[in-house]
Amino acid sequence: MNAKRPAPGLPDTGGHRPAPEDAGTATPSGTGLPPVASFDALGLPAELVAEMTRLGVTRPFPIQAATLPSALAGHDVLGRARTGSGKTLAFGLALLARTAGRRAEAKRPLALVLVPTRELAQQVGDALEPYARILDVRLGTVVGGLSINRQQAQLRSGVEVLIATPGRLTDLVSRRDCFLDRVGITVLDEADQMCDLGFLPQVSDIMDQVRADGQRLLFSATLDRNVDQLVHDHLHEPVLASVDQVAGSVATMEHHVLNIHGADKYATATEIAARDGRVLMFLETKAGVDQFTRHLRASGIRASALHSGKSQPQRTHTLAQFKNGEVTVLVATDVAARGIHVDDLDLVVNVDPPAEAKDYLHRGGRTARAGESGKVVTLVTAGQRREVNRLMSEAGIRPTVTQVRSGEAALTAITGAKRPPTPAKSSTGNAPFRGIGTRPGRPAKESRKAADARKAAEARAAARVRKGR
Repeated sequence: MNAKRPAPGLPDTGGHRPAPEDAGTATPSGTGLPPVASFDALGLPAELVAEMTRLGVTRPFPIQAATLPSALAGHDVLGRARTGSGKTLAFGLALLARTAGRRAEAKRPLALVLVPTRELAQQVGDALEPYARILDVRLGTVVGGLSINRQQAQLRSGVEVLIATPGRLTDLVSRRDCFLDRVGITVLDEADQMCDLGFLPQVSDIMDQVRADGQRLLFSATLDRNVDQLVHDHLHEPVLASVDQVAGSVATMEHHVLNIHGADKYATATEIAARDGRVLMFLETKAGVDQFTRHLRASGIRASALHSGKSQPQRTHTLAQFKNGEVTVLVATDVAARGIHVDDLDLVVNVDPPAEAKDYLHRGGRTARAGESGKVVTLVTAGQRREVNRLMSEAGIRPTVTQVRSGEAALTAITGAKRPPTPAKSSTGNAPFRGIGTRPGRPAKESRKAADARKAAEARAAARVRKGR
């Protein structure tokens, strides 16, 4: 691939030199500029730096230090870093600084941020909004699940930076409500998840429509086969910045596997949910999430559910409640495994273990963010142990393994578990919660052998009663 000049109207800082091998924890390669130790060394607009200082953003994280010099210089960047490592500002500050002072025409944004989910789109928008306001850069967001008419009106009024999910953006382009021929900076955030969700064809089509001489910034937690295809097809001699191993964990994150009896699984999970402080709990299915959430509420625990079956306003409201403390337990499917940032979230629980190592790392990435500490706890029954051992090995994790039961001190020591405020009651006519897979109010399905044994026992008991009369 050939190197390209920065897009017209955007600054060029001149020549490049390779980064020193001992530059912090990042390892940039290619023709990138060396990492920086502070934001002051980047030449960012003074008003932007002042707002960053006001918000407490004073020292760059490794991914920001490694990528911002090259991104501000107009080079394509390929950044690999775990979730929660500061990727949003790594591309966002460069994007806003290079777009400031320009005005977009109606329906023709100047910069584009593609993300896989609505939650991540909201998080990116929230993170960039204060800096965009200071620089007088208009942000727009287009995602599925919200009114397309409002999004059309927003594009007609003009936005410099558009944050979008691939599906909704493709719809708007096909309706001729959005044209991408003026997009000079394109960001692909969480590129691996976009590929995992089947968006690769749409993303490739979108990339073919933006300016051929534009800048591309691709950020991903993993650089697997599909992401490699995007890099090969659409990036020009990108600067690689990798601040984490492909597999592995965060130094401030503890990993625990709790071996439990299957019959005790949901009593254990309920006591963890009753702890002081917030907790994010992952289950496999939407039905399981809804059922367990109802059980937690009946137990006096402030819980709410999040999954793809909820409308976008519902999902936004639920996340807001969890962030402000109205809800202490968020029960979710993997829709919450990325794009969710909650301050002071120190515990993530896999009530149902994930299917893949990548999913485990992204679930766990909701805690221990931005240098904070946290724990990831996985509940494992006897039949799941071999698969979970394989998953942990692939993820590069060596967890602490403990055998526990509900009500034990060991469970409390690890998770802060407590007895729920309201014990489960059956006086209302509803059967007590038995766990996912059983129908509320009805006994678990009985095998034929068990039914025959029960009937025989009942017959013997009846005969004894008759004989005693």
